[in-house]
Amino acid sequence: MDHQNCPVKLTASIIGGKWKPPLLFYLDGKTRRFCELQRLIPGLTKKMLTQHLRELERDGIVHRKVYAEVPPRVEYSLTRHGESLKPILKLMSAWGNRHRARYGVPAPRSRKQSASTVSVAAAPRAASPAVPLPYLVASSEVGHMGKAVI
Repeated sequence: MDHQNCPVKLTASIIGGKWKPPLLFYLDGKTRRFCELQRLIPGLTKKMLTQHLRELERDGIVHRKVYAEVPPRVEYSLTRHGESLKPILKLMSAWGNRHRARYGVPAPRSRKQSASTVSVAAAPRAASPAVPLPYLVASSEVGHMGKAVI
């Protein structure tokens, strides 16, 4: 199989990048509004959120529903085609949870822990040194030596 026909490359070009995987994660099984998605993903600008939602809508992954109200209400959800990505998203989530310590990412605190006033000692870190957390990138976002271009 040649490089141009690689199915992983196709998938990464559609759902890859810095912001699309978390967007798909938060849309999995839920309908969300624009501002809600923006709050859930720190660092994601309004411009980038708009751009990625439009791309996902164009690719048939996300459905955008506009309500005829004042002010207008817009909701986003996965299409049936987008729902077909659930197994991939679940595997990516499981892999991320299994390997978070290796990349220096602490486990998320549960709601019960964050509400508690009792301080708990931090869990020991993995022996391997922390390296930058990788993310999927579309082929157009890859520069020299396979590094992501930001």
